Amino acid sequence: MPELPEVEVSRLGLLPYLPGQTLEKVILRAPRLRHPLLPALAERPVGRRLERVERRGKYLLFDFESSRGGGWIILHLGMSGSLRFVAPDTPPGPHDHVDLLFAGRTLRYRDPRRFGTLVWVDGPDVLQHPLLAVMGIEPLTPEFDGAWLYAATRKRQSPIKQFLMDAHTIVGVGNIYAAESLFRARISPLTAAGRLSRPRCERLATTVREVLSEAIAAGGSSVRDYVHSDGGAGSFQLIVAVYGREGEPCTICSRPVRRIVQGGRSTFYCPHCQR
Repeated sequence: MPELPEVEVSRLGLLPYLPGQTLEKVILRAPRLRHPLLPALAERPVGRRLERVERRGKYLLFDFESSRGGGWIILHLGMSGSLRFVAPDTPPGPHDHVDLLFAGRTLRYRDPRRFGTLVWVDGPDVLQHPLLAVMGIEPLTPEFDGAWLYAATRKRQSPIKQFLMDAHTIVGVGNIYAAESLFRARISPLTAAGRLSRPRCERLATTVREVLSEAIAAGGSSVRDYVHSDGGAGSFQLIVAVYGREGEPCTICSRPVRRIVQGGRSTFYCPHCQR
């Protein structure tokens, strides 16, 4: 599933082309994805200028003159969704469900599993929409630091890896990035969040920011169906230290990387280096 770095890479790929352009047409080819594709999505943004493309967690937010009677398109890529620029006359494939047509350029949404989301929200207060209002702190903002993490983890008995992946607490730290952040911080994914000391929280907050920033710079991690808006692929998965490396030697101590299951998800770590 595309996580924060992949969504941010998608956003950055759109910025050179879309802001300032007027939306000429919306084509909906399916009645619903994860949520119904309502008529407002095909009607309300048409004829409006796209002013900016923002991100909240794993959602892309398209601002169509929201401060002047317009609103926002909220888009989530789901598990297999992708955005690509295509020529306006490019025939759609069987999984190409939505087209946003700008002058000379079409942004096409493809989603084989239909777990994505596109909804229209009137007005400027997009962050109050139920999909976004329940989300936690952004890990790449200045507010996310060791002091915040230490305060947020007090009396929390859940394992720290599951805490990092709880979108109601912290947004966008997916499975790969949680595993890599904990490895760099030398913290076991099994450690109860509330047992982390303030220095360890400081170290973990730093490694989370480092890992996410490096993943964005690498174009994200291309797993399963994820691709960039230009059809390219990310490469962060090529430099991971523990994720997907069960049985391979740890890059620090050379002991085997272990795989366990937490919350239904695979966790990779080095029992010797991570305590």
